[in-house]
Amino acid sequence: MRSSFTGQTPELINYAAELLRKARHTVILTGAGLSTPSGIPDFRSEGTGLWSRDEPLEAASLTTFRTNPGQFFQWFRPLANQIFNAQPNPAHLAIAELEQHGRLHAIITQNIDMLHHKAGSRHIIEMHGTLRTLSCTQCYQQYGYETHLAPFVEDGTLPRCQSCGALLKPDVILFGEQLPQKAWFEAQREARQCDLMIVAGSSLEVLPVAGLPMQAIDRGAHLIIINNNLTYINVRADIVLRENVAAILPAISEQVLHD
Repeated sequence: MRSSFTGQTPELINYAAELLRKARHTVILTGAGLSTPSGIPDFRSEGTGLWSRDEPLEAASLTTFRTNPGQFFQWFRPLANQIFNAQPNPAHLAIAELEQHGRLHAIITQNIDMLHHKAGSRHIIEMHGTLRTLSCTQCYQQYGYETHLAPFVEDGTLPRCQSCGALLKPDVILFGEQLPQKAWFEAQREARQCDLMIVAGSSLEVLPVAGLPMQAIDRGAHLIIINNNLTYINVRADIVLRENVAAILPAISEQVLHD
């Protein structure tokens, strides 16, 4: 795999592998770009991103869900279908392998697509919630997606609570909602304790999660950025790889674990 890389990329992969081998506490922060090779659209890519086609404050806001849930679910249904049918790509599998071998302590993710779970990762901090569960908007009973969201994707029937009949809301963070407090505190703790942070597939444009790498490097951690586009913190990173994450992460993992 590494033989297909050109320019400085092989050297940067070597350096990234060296940092990973030496690190005592490595954390990876993943964004939408990690899942685009699995067929899930990101948010901001020109022409293909979700927000190039839809207005986020209209389509994916808590206000829309509360006042016009039919509109929200109409927008949400094709995205949920893509997510349910998606499979982990080599980047997800490389992350899981690194974690299984004790090289990664935690995965902080901005994604809701369950692909880290499907790949076998275990310590996953989901900053923007997950599609794995839904909660009743009245009695707060929680349900698994297999029994309540999957049927909606198939036939369009809105998911409702078996106990009280109220509408179920997917446990994802919509515009106008705060981040889950437990996940945010845990992510901050990991950022402050790590001595190496890897950012993979995130443009680092959404606060407050975008501030986590700064918390890490302010406490002396090394930083690796793997992302096609520039981020605000590239100038502070030890390594910047503007390459396909589905190729780079497996190459790094292979060198760390098998060379």
